[in-house]
Amino acid sequence: MKAEELEKKFDAGEEITGQLDLSKARRSKKEQKRVNVDFPLWMIHSLDKEAKRLGVPRQSIIKLWLAERLEKTLS
Repeated sequence: MKAEELEKKFDAGEEITGQLDLSKARRSKKEQKRVNVDFPLWMIHSLDKEAKRLGVPRQSIIKLWLAERLEKTLS
């Protein structure tokens, strides 16, 4: 199947996952590596408060804020 045909099916809301080889799928530039970071207790409390307010895990807040800062720095 050509890419144009697959795109048309996707845009039309048709199920296309049967046409994909998901065993080789990966998220470019999204590979992860675990790191350990020590934060002062006051930061943990502030992060937890904001995470609770937004209804997301602490890790999501940390990732989002770091990504925003890096985007500003690198652009």
